[in-house]
Amino acid sequence: MPIVVNLDIMLAKRKVKSRDLAEQIGITEANLSLLKSGKVKGVRFATLEAICRYLDCQPGDLLEYLADEE
Repeated sequence: MPIVVNLDIMLAKRKVKSRDLAEQIGITEANLSLLKSGKVKGVRFATLEAICRYLDCQPGDLLEYLADEE
């Protein structure tokens, strides 16, 4: 998949636990885990906004486009 989720990297940089982030932004740890692993088909802008606000980052810090090699 060409979109890579770098949420785990940002959590490590900010020294924030997944559990704490999930609690602060109002989603379950299970849903946050799915988002971190890239196993979701989409993410709500409200959720993305809450993550960026809490981690003090930009959406581009969390999402990256990698072209498929052919």
